[in-house]
Parts: sequence; C-alpha cells; structure tokens
Amino acid sequence: MSNRQTARISSRKQPQQARSTDLVAAILQAAIQVLTEHGATRFTTARVAEKAGVSIGSLYQYFPNKAAILFRLQRDEWLHTTQMLQRILENIEQPPLLRLRTLVQAFVRSECEEAQMRGALNDAAPLYRDAPEAHEVRAAGRQIFAAFISQLLPEASGPTRAAACELILTTLSSVGKDFSASPRADLEITAFADGLADMFSAYVVALNQPSG
Repeated sequence: MSNRQTARISSRKQPQQARSTDLVAAILQAAIQVLTEHGATRFTTARVAEKAGVSIGSLYQYFPNKAAILFRLQRDEWLHTTQMLQRILENIEQPPLLRLRTLVQAFVRSECEEAQMRGALNDAAPLYRDAPEAHEVRAAGRQIFAAFISQLLPEASGPTRAAACELILTTLSSVGKDFSASPRADLEITAFADGLADMFSAYVVALNQPSG
C-alpha cells in the first residue's frame, strides 16, 4: 500500500536541464495560482497545464497526477519552514530564549503572509499527508527543534524535554493557524507573536528552575 501511495505522489523524474527546470517552475507557479483561485476541490492537472501554457503531456512527464503537484507545493512549503527553523535555532550567537522568540515571531508572520495558500494546501492534505515522503519532511523539522530543546532545557530530563517539544510545536502550529485565519495588521501580528513568545519563555524558565 505504501509503495503505491509513494508512486502516486512522487515526481516522475527530476529536471536535468535548464529548460526542464524552467518548465517545472512554470508548472508549480501555475499550480499555486490555480490552488489560490479555485481551491483544492477544483484543482485539476488540466487547469494547471492551461495556466502554465503547457500540454497536459508535458505536465505528466514530471507529475503523474494532481496529488503529486500538491505534495510538491506542500513539500516546498515544509522545506522553507524547516530551513527557517534551522537558520534561527542553530544561530549560537544568540541565547536560546532569544532564538525561541525570534522563531515565534518569524513563524507567526509567515503563517499570516501565506494564510490563503496554506489553507488551500491543508484542504488538499488528505491526498498525501499519510505518504512516507510527507512523514520524512515533517520529521526533519521536528529533529531540528528537538535538538534545540536540549539547549533550551539543558538540565531537564528526557521526558520533560520531549513534552516541552511537543507542547511548543503543537501550540505554535495550532495557534498560528487559528490566528492567521483572519487578515491581520502588521502591529497586530507583532503584538500577538510577542505575547506568545512571552508565554513560551515563562514556561521554559519555570522548567529550568531547580525542583524542590
């Protein structure tokens, strides 16, 4: 079952030449436009091909179906988030609590700026969310954050660190999704992110206090 699912969302081939790379880029850009304009329920390979100005056969050379295109868009979004995580959390020139605050601010702003696209991809998630590729990409981000938690809570036990990692990531994701569901002004985003960062910081400081 997993092998068939992998085949359905994996690209048929990777572009090797500049022309092929440009074609794939055009298809993905068109896919973003179609997804934004029509939503996941009316997203089709035919609409993407038409928007990209390519034949459906050319599209199928790289993407076997719409699930493969949508997963590629979601994967790119996950990779972007993972790179942001890595860039911020591995900056050892800043103390851990400041890195956490910077991450919260960047994440909330990113959620608000890309809310429409994220919402459409979320609607399409049933097509690919249980595929092995999806689990692998998400796991990479969690590993980066788990490593950071060790710096954030140097004296805490393994179970405490694991619980803190789960709580912060789950809260950040859920609250960010809910907050970004409505249009937000720049000052509102900054104030909200600061408040959320304050709560996380207080939680971490409390966990770092000696027991007893």
